[in-house]
Amino acid sequence: MAVKLGKKEKHTIPSASRGLLVQLAAMPEHLKRADFRQQYAALCFRRVPDEDDIEILVITSRQTGRWIIPKGWPMKKKKPHEAAALEASQEAGVRGRVGKRAVGRYTYLKWLDNQHVAPCIVEVYPIEVTEQKASFEEQGQRKLAWVSPDEAARRVREVELKSLLVHFRPTRKKTS
Repeated sequence: MAVKLGKKEKHTIPSASRGLLVQLAAMPEHLKRADFRQQYAALCFRRVPDEDDIEILVITSRQTGRWIIPKGWPMKKKKPHEAAALEASQEAGVRGRVGKRAVGRYTYLKWLDNQHVAPCIVEVYPIEVTEQKASFEEQGQRKLAWVSPDEAARRVREVELKSLLVHFRPTRKKTS
């Protein structure tokens, strides 16, 4: 099934996203349009010292307080991985090594200010965090937590994101 993503591109809806279509069908009065919108997210992680484990950063959304990963809309003159990195910096105060290739995607329904719903496809880019600032743009508007991949998956609502978090395995840093 193809849907418009933006004005010119056509993409195929992943089979796992069809559950989203069932949700959309249940609320036609809230749909502004059926086009899927694109967002970019940062899967921020850090390695646990002296172990083979990682921790994943989850944050709360500003409106509902639900657990999410940093994400946002496309930005002019920014590549997708750059937009994801900027969102991570603004929303959680973290910076690091950003992967240029998405590690996956998930879908969710975004409630807009006008009470309409926009179905979104979110491409997820990995960021190995090397710096966490004490002060950042959205500080005080969100809670932040470093948790295991399993705990991160328990906290978020989106089924596809849960799966992505549980199965995420970053590549090892090259050592000389």
